[in-house]
Amino acid sequence: MASGAHVIPLVLFLLSCTAVALGRQTVDQAIFQVTAPHHLESEFQSFIIRYGKQYAHPGEYAHRLRVFARNIARAAEHQLLDPTAEHGITPFSDLTEEEFETQFLGLRAAGENMREFANQIPTVPQEEVQRLPKSFDWREKGAVTEVKMQGSCGSCWSFSTTGAIEGANYIATGKLLNLSEQQLIDCDQECDAIEKTECDNGCNGGLMTNAYKYLIKSGGLMEEKDYPYAGKQGQCMFDKNKVAVKVSNFTNIPLDEDQIMAALVNRGPLAVGLNAVFMQTYMRGVSCPLICPKKWLNHGVLLVGYGSHGFSILRLGYKPYWLIKNSWGEKWGENGYYKLCRGHNICGIDSMVSAVAATP
Repeated sequence: MASGAHVIPLVLFLLSCTAVALGRQTVDQAIFQVTAPHHLESEFQSFIIRYGKQYAHPGEYAHRLRVFARNIARAAEHQLLDPTAEHGITPFSDLTEEEFETQFLGLRAAGENMREFANQIPTVPQEEVQRLPKSFDWREKGAVTEVKMQGSCGSCWSFSTTGAIEGANYIATGKLLNLSEQQLIDCDQECDAIEKTECDNGCNGGLMTNAYKYLIKSGGLMEEKDYPYAGKQGQCMFDKNKVAVKVSNFTNIPLDEDQIMAALVNRGPLAVGLNAVFMQTYMRGVSCPLICPKKWLNHGVLLVGYGSHGFSILRLGYKPYWLIKNSWGEKWGENGYYKLCRGHNICGIDSMVSAVAATP
């Protein structure tokens, strides 16, 4: 309890210092979102009940309470750096940054390992870009399955891969199938063509383009019902006779916002990599961090749409955004979705984008 008692006054002081820049109402809302509980342990108990947390012994409980207190302070810091979104208590508020990254991220192509993305699709003419709709959402077209939950397994790359293929298959056949991430986790050990040590490795991470190459070689992807998700790596049980979708090819989208929009509308949901540093504390709204390194991509997600009317507190107006399907269940974010502001390659969202083509 002692550490929590010191956290909240510090948070209040930091937030009050931003009153001039952000406006008193905004600061008051931020304080309420992050520090409203006057009794830290009471809030921790509510967190445990809400998310069904269980701890093995009193020592573990005490440790998680300390982590929870630190994450309240961290959420307040994120609120300052990302005032267009709401940050606070999430399902991951009892995890350290290291635990969160190990268990819920898993994109292996971090840093400068993006050279293979030199082979890109031809650019779309500017006149065609100008005809794109102001907003677009593949969920409304029926091309996106329900939000899934990867659990404490660094398999985000497999969910990004299946999401893109589910959309591509819908475009090709008109049928929306729920495809198997577990097949990729158990069976895919494909390596990057340039960085030979960057290989798909189950819960220890992987790369979407590696997964596409594996599926082209193996013959395709099974349905979830035939190869259900286990949340851990096991023996490969791939059955070629039960392949539901085949991958015919994949392409990489140029690092250009207009080209990504065009590819999304014309080719279906896109697999993307991003820097997830602000996602552990994200609750809702359009995330537009003031500082978010673009070259450190550590999370694979699915780009399903974009919008032009996400309210921005900082700029006192509306801000365009990308609509992103995550793989952390519906209790995280906006029913499992993340809104990230569009433009300027925020958190590297434009840096690693791929489209895939499928045949039944």
